[in-house]
Amino acid sequence: MYQHKATTKQKGDLAELKAISYLEDNGFKIIEKNFYAKKLGEIDIIASKDNVYHFVEVKSGDSFEAVYNITASKLRKLYNSIQYYLKTKNLDIAYCIDAIIISNNDLEFLENISL
Repeated sequence: MYQHKATTKQKGDLAELKAISYLEDNGFKIIEKNFYAKKLGEIDIIASKDNVYHFVEVKSGDSFEAVYNITASKLRKLYNSIQYYLKTKNLDIAYCIDAIIISNNDLEFLENISL
């Protein structure tokens, strides 16, 4: 029987849904998802907890370490996107950059990552 193979976008969407579910189960409030910051890039998930905004990058994979896709270049783009978000929303808040790595059925939450 033919089995439909999920596209990269479908896999990414599913990973983001798992990440959102994890965050909500752990007391985070989802503020926004897939915020597009003009030519700067996209922020996968914006959440808040304890008066801190969490800008969350979601990475998934099944045959390699997805964490290695979070490069210094990606973090710089994410930082610039965050600055754009804060400016357009007129926010002056505490924030951090987090990552959720989903590999097969495992989920790892990395808080407060930096360059």
